[in-house]
Amino acid sequence: MLCTEIDGGGNRPAWRGARIAAAHGLGLFLAGVSWVYVSLSVFGGMPAAVAGLATVLFCLVLAIFPALAGALFVGFAVAGWWRRGLLFASLWVLAECLRAWAFTGFPWLAAGYSQTPPSPLAGYAALLGVHGVSFFSALLGALIFEVSRRCLTTEPCSTRGGQRHFPALPLLAGAAILVAGEQLRDLRWTEVAGEPLSVALLQGNVAQEMKWRPERFVDSLRTYYRLAQEHPAQLTVLPETALPAFLDQVPNEYLEALQNLALRQNGDLLLGIAVADGKQYFNAALSLGASGQQRYSKVHLVPFGEFVPPGFAWFMAMANIPMSDFTAGSPGQPPLRLAGQRVGVNICYEDIFGEEIIAALPAATLLINISNVAWFGDSLAPAQHLQIARMRALETGRMMLRATNTGMTAIVDVDGRVLSSLPPFTRGALVGEVRGHTGATPYVRWGNWPVIAFACLLIGLLGRRKAAPRKQVLVQRETK
Repeated sequence: MLCTEIDGGGNRPAWRGARIAAAHGLGLFLAGVSWVYVSLSVFGGMPAAVAGLATVLFCLVLAIFPALAGALFVGFAVAGWWRRGLLFASLWVLAECLRAWAFTGFPWLAAGYSQTPPSPLAGYAALLGVHGVSFFSALLGALIFEVSRRCLTTEPCSTRGGQRHFPALPLLAGAAILVAGEQLRDLRWTEVAGEPLSVALLQGNVAQEMKWRPERFVDSLRTYYRLAQEHPAQLTVLPETALPAFLDQVPNEYLEALQNLALRQNGDLLLGIAVADGKQYFNAALSLGASGQQRYSKVHLVPFGEFVPPGFAWFMAMANIPMSDFTAGSPGQPPLRLAGQRVGVNICYEDIFGEEIIAALPAATLLINISNVAWFGDSLAPAQHLQIARMRALETGRMMLRATNTGMTAIVDVDGRVLSSLPPFTRGALVGEVRGHTGATPYVRWGNWPVIAFACLLIGLLGRRKAAPRKQVLVQRETK
């Protein structure tokens, strides 16, 4: 639709492009992040009307970014199918990059996440990351539109000497993008390191509305101890805040019992727990076992969920969200040495930031994400989060292990395939064998900068080529 706003004329106002793109964005986010309402109202205790309004306002803010891309696309009004396609893809991906950075960032629902395997476009992930995949997704969509606009409507494909001509070049360009992506999927940028490692990823399925009740504390301890005891492995992983208390509130006897379970396999156990350090509180992952006690503290905190942005204390007063005032951990924390591997740990929301995940690479041989998505109930969020984890595995050439409270607990291979997973909202342990990997993909080496620089360069070059106004074109034809 945006292409029709500039076709042949370039005299449409930019606000029309903004309106179309904003409508798309608002629909996308209202459907795709509707789970924000669930977390605020159902589990956060906020009045339904206030939670609904907050969700709509949040989606309206997110829709600003595609609206900006739409306005600029129509405003530049370049001529030629290939120029339009490249300009559209460049503006779209820069809008996504801006959304991933502004206000601490929210890259959820980037277009590239829709192209995990078996999509041929997944092959571009190791080269350029999710934003590179978004670029080729947008470009392919623009090329498909150019063909459909010319040949699936009443408008002639093209005319030359009175003859109809099929738009072969856009089709060939689209086919080339798909073929190249499929070929790239067969490349392996990393190598296996070390022996196979047995893992047990525990899913306690503790309901969010029950988790923080004092009378359920002992039941949570028993649940995770039994799961670890019944599923011995060299590396056992518990979800984010698996134990609903601060570390110093957990009985030492219990921690020693968990450590003994890990030592039984000459391995390690990783558990999510809140840690108090003086007046500061950290959302952390703590290891127990043969490799000694180590800790990772979450660096990228969730606004409103884990810290209160300045000026929004009044908003949080209407909700009941435990542990909503954490301190961010130190950037650049080294990978944890667990069960003979160097593990890059990330907690929940952190794995949506690919450029932050690669900070632990290439040193890390394995990636682990611990999450508690029970906050979002039976919504789209858990499945979307697993899709994001698959993209991180593709970008880094590392296996990604996900241990969650209610789902989706999964083992993801280096090629983005889900090797195994637990059904959501069930209690159990996902047991399997995994391998560490060494080496670095191009994305690990360069991050998002190649895509950003390339998109900016294209916009600078193509934005200077304006389409001739329709009236001027008609006058020229009449003169001839």
